[in-house]
Amino acid sequence: MTQSFDAAMAAFAPALPLAVGLSGGADSTALLLACAGRWPGQVHAFHVHHGLQAAADGFERHCADLCQRQGVPLQVARVNARPAPGQSPEDTARRMRYEAFAGLAQVTLGHVAIKTIALAQHADDQAETLLLALSRGAGVPGLASMPAHWQRDGLDWHRPLLRVAGADVRAWLVARGEAWVEDPTNGDEHYTRNRIRHRLLPAIDAAFPQFRDTFARSAEHAAQASELLQELAEADLVAVGVPPRLAALQALSRARQANVLRHWLRSVHGTTPAAAQLAELLDQIAACTTRGHRIRIKVGRGFAVREAQVLGWYNS
Repeated sequence: MTQSFDAAMAAFAPALPLAVGLSGGADSTALLLACAGRWPGQVHAFHVHHGLQAAADGFERHCADLCQRQGVPLQVARVNARPAPGQSPEDTARRMRYEAFAGLAQVTLGHVAIKTIALAQHADDQAETLLLALSRGAGVPGLASMPAHWQRDGLDWHRPLLRVAGADVRAWLVARGEAWVEDPTNGDEHYTRNRIRHRLLPAIDAAFPQFRDTFARSAEHAAQASELLQELAEADLVAVGVPPRLAALQALSRARQANVLRHWLRSVHGTTPAAAQLAELLDQIAACTTRGHRIRIKVGRGFAVREAQVLGWYNS
């Protein structure tokens, strides 16, 4: 069920000290103020200057002023988040931001031992993420959307506001007379997420006012299914071997073959196959009944190749 802002913060029990990812927008401003008020002297702020727009300098100044007023130490990372050709600007900026946060935590570790990083995504962001995943034909891991808690880079990461509606976050700030900055790109409907935010969510809210709860429940179901698929893939990879033996793969159902091959490619080779590439590879594995049957298929960033009785992969 959705929560009030205060209820969500009361339920948030992170390991201290913690850092809050601070963009200067309403959500991260509210999260920083609530955390700083609850744990004085135990909260830091991390800000990432993406270098993508002229307004970025203003975001940084706002964050610096806010942190100075609250007595919160602020660390800033400057990154070049311009995407390479063919890369999503949103995905690139997000990846760079998480890398920057982890890097700032390592710098801070020398004297305050940051244990937790808190991020301010809320229930509307979670609904947008689920709809974005559906629009891209994502599998179960994508439909799981954003986790409320995970561990990475030796840190605990939390999203304590995932059950709070975005309007409630802003209402909490307005009630306290606090200001925030608006990212001008949030209104640019060139980005799919912004079209979802401005066009789809209002229509869904009018038709299904409980969508935040039901979407969150669907994402939780998908997260559980994703965890089970991961456990099955790990067990199957032990059974088929590394590199995978063709005969052992053929003994599995097509769905389990797909699951274990995705896991093998991701965990061993750091690549992800397109749906069409994986389907072709599965067809070739099924047809591989003679010694002379060759396999050489583009998969992810390289090629899957038959080598005697096993399946190899090469990045060239």
